[in-house]
Amino acid sequence: MVRWMAVLYGIVASFIISLVSGIGLPFTDATLPIIGTGLSGLIAGGVAGYYAREGLGSGALHGLLATTLGGLIAALFLLLLGTLALGLAGFGVGVAILLLVVATGIPGAVGGAIGGMMGPDREPTGRPTA
Repeated sequence: MVRWMAVLYGIVASFIISLVSGIGLPFTDATLPIIGTGLSGLIAGGVAGYYAREGLGSGALHGLLATTLGGLIAALFLLLLGTLALGLAGFGVGVAILLLVVATGIPGAVGGAIGGMMGPDREPTGRPTA
């Protein structure tokens, strides 16, 4: 079962990291070279997998969903800004950024699996037996 709040936490992390990294802000790729597609996917996927608290497989699913949706939202945001600022050239750059969304899915799934393993186990809820 998909825990959408965990995916939302990962989406927010992915969106923020995407805007802070070199794709979102010019010249930050030179000053922050360590933040890239793979690392942002690992971090955002780890956040989603940790908050899902359902283990390895579910963490990977939540990480994949969070990084893909977060990257898609960031890419569409940048596509809109690029098209408004640069016209057709901005649109071409935006389409290239959409291809990077696919590249963040794999590290996101790995990060989600790691976060799912590290997250605390979910307590079973229900009525007490006594």
